[in-house]
Amino acid sequence: GVSDISMEKNITLDSATRIELSCRLDNKYSPLKSLQVTWKRGNETIRHINKTENSWSIQLRILDNSKLGSYRCILKGEEELSAMFHLQPKIEGKEKPIVSYEGDTAVMICKSFGYSPIAWTWYMTNGSEQIAINNSLLADKYVINTISANVTHLKILKLAKEDDGVYWCEAAFELGRSKGKLKLRVLSLMVPLKPFLAIVAEVVILVTIIFLYEMYSKKKEKRA
Repeated sequence: GVSDISMEKNITLDSATRIELSCRLDNKYSPLKSLQVTWKRGNETIRHINKTENSWSIQLRILDNSKLGSYRCILKGEEELSAMFHLQPKIEGKEKPIVSYEGDTAVMICKSFGYSPIAWTWYMTNGSEQIAINNSLLADKYVINTISANVTHLKILKLAKEDDGVYWCEAAFELGRSKGKLKLRVLSLMVPLKPFLAIVAEVVILVTIIFLYEMYSKKKEKRA
């Protein structure tokens, strides 16, 4: 840890589990004396159960979203150091890019495991900026369907090359938010035709060579 800077770590969970959170004091701070260590979740103080010379841990049993949220360990002595753990549900988007063609429709799916979000939000990436997508943004372009509390679909109509890029789905829970990342690749209609056109070009070249060879052979025969 660094004095006056709170270190943070996000931890995603996909099912009920037991988890241990541990804060370890960096070696350069080991000479600090009379350390008072406190674990907190909001205003609630949690007693640490495991302690070594330079580390303090708590164990949690996560059965539902009542135990999710932010946990903080605070080390007070000559200086105050702290670290924050954010426990959040796992959001799943497709790891492989979704590939489609111009003019087609693409459907992207996000799922939440273990816990039901209060709300879903979709974003599109424009450079370094994320723009929220809703049905009123472009009603003839984007359609958002909530299949169930844990599943959401984003349908993009009449795909254009500009739709190619990264999309995000964000689930809002009582104690925080979690995001899933999806990639969309939009290909030109010429892409699947390229192998066919290459074959056609080869056939045309071959036929032309044969035709020229036949003409050359006939002229040679006439001269003879």
